[in-house]
Amino acid sequence: MDTQFFSRLSQNYVGLLEDDEYYDVTIEVGEDPNVKIFRAHMNILCYRSPYLRRTLVSNKKNKDNVLVHTKLPNIIPKTFQVILKYIYGGILSLNDQDTSDILKVLIAANELCLQELVDYLQNYLIKNKSEWMEQHFELTHQTSFQSNNLLELQQFCTNLMVNSPEKLFKSFDFTSLSENSLVQLIKRDDLQMKEIEVWEHVLKWGLAKNPTIISDPVTWTDNDFKTMENTIQHCLPSIRFFSLSSKEFLNKVRPYKKLLKHQIYEDLVNSYMDPDSNPNENILPPRNIKHDGIIDSKIVNLNIVSTISRWIDKIDVNNKFAHFRESYLPYKFQLLLRGSRDGFTPKKFHELCDNKPSNVTFIKIKGTDEIIGGYNPTVWLTSGGYGKTKGSFVFSFKSKNNIKDAIISNVENIDHALNYNPATGPTFGSDIVVYNYINDNYSETNDYNYNYSRKYYYEKMVRDTEDEFSIDNYEVFQIMKQ
Repeated sequence: MDTQFFSRLSQNYVGLLEDDEYYDVTIEVGEDPNVKIFRAHMNILCYRSPYLRRTLVSNKKNKDNVLVHTKLPNIIPKTFQVILKYIYGGILSLNDQDTSDILKVLIAANELCLQELVDYLQNYLIKNKSEWMEQHFELTHQTSFQSNNLLELQQFCTNLMVNSPEKLFKSFDFTSLSENSLVQLIKRDDLQMKEIEVWEHVLKWGLAKNPTIISDPVTWTDNDFKTMENTIQHCLPSIRFFSLSSKEFLNKVRPYKKLLKHQIYEDLVNSYMDPDSNPNENILPPRNIKHDGIIDSKIVNLNIVSTISRWIDKIDVNNKFAHFRESYLPYKFQLLLRGSRDGFTPKKFHELCDNKPSNVTFIKIKGTDEIIGGYNPTVWLTSGGYGKTKGSFVFSFKSKNNIKDAIISNVENIDHALNYNPATGPTFGSDIVVYNYINDNYSETNDYNYNYSRKYYYEKMVRDTEDEFSIDNYEVFQIMKQ
């Protein structure tokens, strides 16, 4: 086994750096009036920094005993002092450094191709100085996009903009964003901005790049439209125009229709004028906007919740573009039961869910991504027989993230809309059945073991098969107006 004495070795090399006798390189760092000459050793610098290796070798003289001299005008002396101590001794002291100075060390380390130090400093800043970087976002952002090697810091900045765009856009001039930075931001599905605001910010950014064009599009010439189109052309594919309301489209998009390709604009018009027309396959879904307190679910997301809410309020039920519009979330979904938490017995279901009006059930089918369920505008009971309601419906989703292929089936026989058998779970007529059945007997206390979806009292099948299924998890929510 080797015995390693790195601490003493590091001290010796730092001592060598401070020695005035054996140096063979001088480095002029900074610009007037802040310039300093550092003495160093070619062999150490060449082996520690690929950048310095290239620079020093190209400056090396053929004659012996002649000092090699180079300049680093982009790095200030204070920063280079920190870098040299790292190069010679593997020592980095950040406790006494201002965060702005640490950013300068990061930029210098990147310029000198000190990748180990670059990686360490990015992680250090994100872990220990995130609050400072948020308060000084413009400086942090500008620093991060100076090099493609600073991807972690870039990601930190992008995440901040994604999660708190309004806050950050007010704190700095977002029109200073590079095109690449803006495009990467608006491509994000999780950008927490209304789509109309995304569109307005892109227009503002484009106008800032063309100060001779005034903001009112009514006054624009064909050349003005062409100039703006060229400026924002890489942003346009990432804007979810189909998420906009008809009013937003009319007032905020139509005046700029010359910026959009003709077919896209015509498809947009059709989506508002003819909701039965078939959507284009390439339409982007709405962004995943966070809405705290709407629902706590292990099965569904807010896109499904929005779809269910539209169906409850009978808004755009047959509109093929409805799932492309921005979320419709007028209700709070209060969790009554979760199978993985409360168990899978009829007794527990009725104990937690009976006599709670207006409820929705989501069932995740085991072994698939499929989700089925139903809406009960009345209450669940254990009185036996069927329950009557005209507002219930059953539904299915191919997966948590597939809204476009969702199926809704409204009740046809309102006298058989619900099943109040005490040995069943949330059972809608005989169309979605969740219950326990053993040897011709019902059981209230055993787990569900006989579940299927078929067509009896509702409009249509919501599954492709009538086969029995097992439940991976299920949840029942009571819905209330916010």
